[in-house]
Amino acid sequence: MKLDPDFKLQILEKIGIYSSRFSILEPKVLLTTKEVLDMPKEMTEGRRTSAYKYYGVTYLQHNLVFINVRKILDDKTLENTLVHELIHLRFPYLAHGKRFNKLVRQGLRGKTFLPYRKRTTNFSH
Repeated sequence: MKLDPDFKLQILEKIGIYSSRFSILEPKVLLTTKEVLDMPKEMTEGRRTSAYKYYGVTYLQHNLVFINVRKILDDKTLENTLVHELIHLRFPYLAHGKRFNKLVRQGLRGKTFLPYRKRTTNFSH
């Protein structure tokens, strides 16, 4: 898809809506491979030069998402990619698989997720 200012705004609006629904901090969004390469190396380490191969990449430690709009050909793929990458941020402990895909489908259908809370053990005496 061609990236113009209106399309960029549309993507950022969707990111904001889904981030709110998933109870996560809105990530910084990169939309071109040039933007990925312009970031400090430590922020995009691991998938810096291979990012162009994917529809999207999440850099968990830096609340950063790359959406490869040049590779995405239609609105459905874009929506799926946005939700997929944000699910990585919302559920950082989950790897790809059945449960992950179920959460993506739920996100696409409009499900709202409560904020993530790390479990703590309370000991009473």
